[in-house]
Amino acid sequence: MENFNKNIDDLFNSESKKAEENTNFPGFEKVWDKVEQKLEKKEKKRILPIWFPSGIAATLVIGLGVLYLYNQKEDLPVKPVIAQQETSPESSAKSNIINKPQSDVHKLDEEIQERIKKNPIVTKEILAYQNTSNSDNTVEIIQNIVPEKMKTVDLEYMKNSKYTTDEYYLKKIETPAVSAIPFQNQENSLSRAKTKNINEVVVTAMGIKRKEQSLGYASEINVASQLQGKVAGLQISINAPNIPNKSIVIRGVRSIESSSKPLYVIDGTPYENVDLQKISSDKIKSVNILKDNAATSLYGSRGLNGVVLIDTKGLSDKDIKTITSFSPQNNNESYDSWEENPFELSTSQPLSTFSIDVDNAAYSNIRRMINNGQIVDKNAVRIEEMINYFKYNYPQPSVNEPFSIHTEYNDCAWNPQHKILKIGLHGKTLVEKNLPSSNLVFLIDISGSMNAANKLPLLKSSFKVLLERLRPQDKVAIVTYAGNAGIALEPTSASQKEKIMTALENLQSGGSTAGAEGIITAYKLAEENFVKNGNNRVILATDGDFNVGVSNNEDLKAMIENKRKSGVFLTCLGFGMGNYKDNRLEMLADKGNGNYAYIDNIQEANKFLGKEFAGSMYAIAKDVKIQIEFNPKLVKAYRLIGYESRKLKTEDFINDKIDAGELGIGHTVTALYEVIPANSTSEFLPKGSDLKYTEVKTKDNLGNELATIKFRYKKPNEEESKELIQTVSNSQKEINSASLDFRFANAVAWFGLVLRDSQYISNKNLEDIINLAKQGKSSDEDGYRAEFIRLMESYKSIKN
Repeated sequence: MENFNKNIDDLFNSESKKAEENTNFPGFEKVWDKVEQKLEKKEKKRILPIWFPSGIAATLVIGLGVLYLYNQKEDLPVKPVIAQQETSPESSAKSNIINKPQSDVHKLDEEIQERIKKNPIVTKEILAYQNTSNSDNTVEIIQNIVPEKMKTVDLEYMKNSKYTTDEYYLKKIETPAVSAIPFQNQENSLSRAKTKNINEVVVTAMGIKRKEQSLGYASEINVASQLQGKVAGLQISINAPNIPNKSIVIRGVRSIESSSKPLYVIDGTPYENVDLQKISSDKIKSVNILKDNAATSLYGSRGLNGVVLIDTKGLSDKDIKTITSFSPQNNNESYDSWEENPFELSTSQPLSTFSIDVDNAAYSNIRRMINNGQIVDKNAVRIEEMINYFKYNYPQPSVNEPFSIHTEYNDCAWNPQHKILKIGLHGKTLVEKNLPSSNLVFLIDISGSMNAANKLPLLKSSFKVLLERLRPQDKVAIVTYAGNAGIALEPTSASQKEKIMTALENLQSGGSTAGAEGIITAYKLAEENFVKNGNNRVILATDGDFNVGVSNNEDLKAMIENKRKSGVFLTCLGFGMGNYKDNRLEMLADKGNGNYAYIDNIQEANKFLGKEFAGSMYAIAKDVKIQIEFNPKLVKAYRLIGYESRKLKTEDFINDKIDAGELGIGHTVTALYEVIPANSTSEFLPKGSDLKYTEVKTKDNLGNELATIKFRYKKPNEEESKELIQTVSNSQKEINSASLDFRFANAVAWFGLVLRDSQYISNKNLEDIINLAKQGKSSDEDGYRAEFIRLMESYKSIKN
């Protein structure tokens, strides 16, 4: 028995030694000896908690794992770090780990952490900020993540502590919440970070799969497309298209041809280059230099480098060629030449008949010329369009009439012996939500001649202004023409503004100009989508330069007269300079039951297509004609100021087949007659002939009636005219008692007569005109009247 027990003991000892030799846990005896020493020091025997052995084992496993990773330096491009925790005292107090009570069991863990802290942390460049604030007012910084390098990370701990990850380490960042990317004053600045979208990130660690949603991102923005067309005259380009950090160049009209040379204006004509050494001093009357605001306010962007104003005693064409490197800038603009209306004797011609005109293109075109320092072409001056550019305070019409009639009779400012009869119409104002539905076709010239900053880019911006005023029930289509015509956008609800704007932005200029083909295509599209009792209109936007197909004005006139029978109205918008064809656009609008405006800047687009949208786009009456009969007993002679292209024959007044002008919703129309009273003498009185067979007799029972005015008009969807009649009484009032509108309208007409170098005015003093305009400036909420006064001040420098 004793031997048996001994054999068992030997076998047990032998197997125990084998077990000890095969252990896979190096250093275990050393650790266990330390544990036994601790236990032996206790005065009383204590029972270890159940979790104690498990805690020891977990701590040892984590510690050994860290030591293992720490020894693998050659495998990583930078020093590996499990975690870096940058915390403030407040955040530390919140940490679950730091808040745990210290015990001897954790000393090994502390030793490991001390060893980690001795190694420098390698920071990386921040790629993006999360642009949303968390509930605890922190903003996370998201880094690139390589999941397979983080399998030992406790993701629950990382989640609670707001950790973010990158390729090599975990990093906790706590910063105040911000609404935009902050500036970094450090070497690895955000300015060098690539702008890119960050997709959702999936991190796998310790058998757990977690999906992070809605990470912050810095989005890519196509800056060029966003800016293009927002400001008239901007040209956007992008350099180095193959380089991620593209540089965007924004240039204005002037900077496209960079030069530091000033603009030279010799006797009112601008030149880019002048050799001052070749000008003989005895031929120079005066030299003035304008700089900064003084130059740009008069000559626009061409005066950015200053303006040299040279007034000579007279230079020949040969002298001009000698001192300039080239001739004045090419000007192929087209204007019809015409003679202003003469005085008519009331005894031989008591009736005056004309069509109203609501166009105002002449004024903005003249403004462009003056702002560019040019002498104004007198054939570009249509005085009625200058007068009608401004609004006047006329009463609203009665319930049953589409417009009201207002008259005023007072002294003439430029000829004191004469009088002025002002006739004003005011269209009924309607609430925009009650306007009929619109069927609009944008007919856009994209030919090569439109390749300028103040043409196609400004055109796009202008149409965007119009789009903002349209409603979902309104439809828009786009027809373009260059070498041929095509449909760029089928009829689309105005509620799809993004789609319409995208079609506009995609337009590029190039090619010849088949304007007539474009007109035919646009009218066809408008007719196919015709809205009964609605607003059906083609809006033509061009510089007017047609050079393919039907291109002469007479053929175009016949074509557009035929198209207006369809019930589709026409609006013409003119753009650009140099080759601008004013006469063509004015004719098309006149014959196409429409109106005409010249867009020289985005402010003018906002006025015509924005503030005056209803009046510009919706007609309240068409074929509006005026016929006035003067009483020969009180009027010797008269003349209509302006409206030269709108005069009608006497018999045309009652002929409903004769086309006339349209009046828009809320529009005002003003006409001025200059009258030579019966008791006045005037150098401008026309000479009459004694009649042998005809005796002119006048009635004696007319009392104080100066004139009788008749108006004929049609409703937009009718073909039969209605007639209104109003009489005007004689008056002896003087101009200092005239209304503010009367004075201002007279000042505008007076300036127009000066621009035309009229033979019917004796006083051409600009200071007198400016003073009269200032008297009639009124409240001027929009500043248009103040701008007119400034233009006259500018013109003094050009004219002198």
